[in-house]
Amino acid sequence: MKNVEAITRSAVYYVFRCLVREEIPFNEGCFGALKILIPPGSVLSARAPAAVAGGNVETSQRIVDVLLRALARAAPDRVPAASCGSMNNVALGSTAGERPFTYYETIAGGAGGGPSGPGASAVHTHMTNTMNTPIEALEAYYPLVVRRYALRPGSGGRGHHPGGAGVVRELEFLTAAEVTLLGERRRVRPYGLAGGEAGTAGRDWLLHRGRRRRLPGKVTLRVERGDRVRIETPGGGGFGPARRLARRIRRPGAS
Repeated sequence: MKNVEAITRSAVYYVFRCLVREEIPFNEGCFGALKILIPPGSVLSARAPAAVAGGNVETSQRIVDVLLRALARAAPDRVPAASCGSMNNVALGSTAGERPFTYYETIAGGAGGGPSGPGASAVHTHMTNTMNTPIEALEAYYPLVVRRYALRPGSGGRGHHPGGAGVVRELEFLTAAEVTLLGERRRVRPYGLAGGEAGTAGRDWLLHRGRRRRLPGKVTLRVERGDRVRIETPGGGGFGPARRLARRIRRPGAS
């Protein structure tokens, strides 16, 4: 995935603005003290005729993760563990009878635990601004059935302040269609901080004629009527060592 320079700058500005506790206007003057050096033609500043894709939704998340981890030692009381780190993009389209259709959605994940508390579950974090697509609206307008939409238990990293849980979203197709998935954090787990554990990586599945096949995080495939695509989004990393519950040993004769 390649990025344009404007998105890279936006991600950098976002990180430093989040670390400022004072209430100040969000404008160009906020960033006068920052000097951003981006090598021309790099993945963060692509030049024509290079194709760019996923920069706004995925590469920007990588930039935020890298910067926050780099700044964690300097500001340990402000920087949280890694969040989901992906917008978990799902795009699909086909024809239903005589009516063609296309649909695109992003799926939330877990937020990282931080110095002040646990991470939220099933939420978009950092460089995102999309909202949940209600099941009722989705099924009313498209030849799809949502077979499962739930939290992903145990996907948040353990810690004194645990990471939030990701989401499970499973779509059944009532017609043949083409599906494209674009996601990150499918192999490298969202990191924990200050002794917290990493969150669980995301997983994507195709359920076809009773058999389940693991899908890569970036793929385009053709599905048949009755097929299901299951998206399991990453959980957030934990912050701080997990508390260990001490077992109470009862002595003979003790009440």
